[in-house]
Amino acid sequence: MLGLDDHTYTHLTHRADHQDAFYIQPFGDQFAESKPDTLLTVSMTGEILSGIERIYNPTAYQTHGPLYRARPDLQAIFHLHTPNMVAVSCLADGLMPISQWALHFYEQIAYHDYDSLITETNQGQRLAADLGDKNILFLRHHGVIIAGRTIQEAMFYTHHLEMACKTQVLALSMQQPMRTLDHKTCQRAVKTLLNFEQDLGARDWNAWVRQYHRQQTSHHIKA
Repeated sequence: MLGLDDHTYTHLTHRADHQDAFYIQPFGDQFAESKPDTLLTVSMTGEILSGIERIYNPTAYQTHGPLYRARPDLQAIFHLHTPNMVAVSCLADGLMPISQWALHFYEQIAYHDYDSLITETNQGQRLAADLGDKNILFLRHHGVIIAGRTIQEAMFYTHHLEMACKTQVLALSMQQPMRTLDHKTCQRAVKTLLNFEQDLGARDWNAWVRQYHRQQTSHHIKA
């Protein structure tokens, strides 16, 4: 609905209720095709516990499993590569604090150097080490990993990060002198932005759910 998918090449996960596994869409499914009864349950080591898997996807399993093991606080992990996010991941300075969207992430981002497809456990462990205690990990020349304590929080970060990256790409394309914000202002802003609401992302999540239902209703009426 939001245009954040990359056909079948990105994946969203949520930690399963018993904590030792996570839910993920089957490899080959687009985001729009995901339904509760089609999701796979995968162990932290990449074993399929339930669901029908058409193609084994070590890249997804070795990305998410090590991150969940290293960070018990995380309940949702998204891996995305929109063109805007990939473009910013290629820049030496990464995400720049030039918009309010970007200020949500001031001093809150980690970076990971490109290492081909992630298919082995040690690669996933390096991802977890580079993420550290952050919630955003830029994979250089690849995309991003976005993590949250809830699905709503992960979606909150996703929206603001995509808008921040899009704005940075636009600003740089103008090839004009760029004004920057001072360090103290950025520190004050990120503290305010991330503590503005108690349940971070819940308000936006509810609005997206309403938007989805409106679109579904409109589709059925037209049909």
